[in-house]
Amino acid sequence: MKIPDPMRRHMMTRLTRFLDPDEAATPSAGDLPPRLTHTALEALRMSRSRDRILTNLEEMYSEAFARAKESGDAAQMASLDFAYRREQLYFEILLDVRDAVEKR
Repeated sequence: MKIPDPMRRHMMTRLTRFLDPDEAATPSAGDLPPRLTHTALEALRMSRSRDRILTNLEEMYSEAFARAKESGDAAQMASLDFAYRREQLYFEILLDVRDAVEKR
C-alpha cells in the first residue's frame, strides 16, 4: 500500500516537530506533574499538630466507647480500649518520624 504524497508530507512534518526539540514547545510549570522532591517536601509544612491529631483520635474512640458502654457490650469496650491504645502508639511513632524529617 502506497501512502499518497500529501499525507506522507503531513506525517513527516508532524514527526519532525515531535522529534525536533527546537521546534517543540517547552512545557510550562503548569504542564509538569507534581513531584514529591526533597525541595517540595521542605517547602511544605505539616498542617496538623500532634495535639490535634491525638485529640481527634481520642474523641473518635470516646464516642464509640460511650455507645458500647450504653449497650452494655463489655467485649466491644475491651476491643475499643485495646484498639485505641494501639493506634495511639502508632500515631505517636509516625508523628515522631514526621518531626524528625521536619527538623532536617
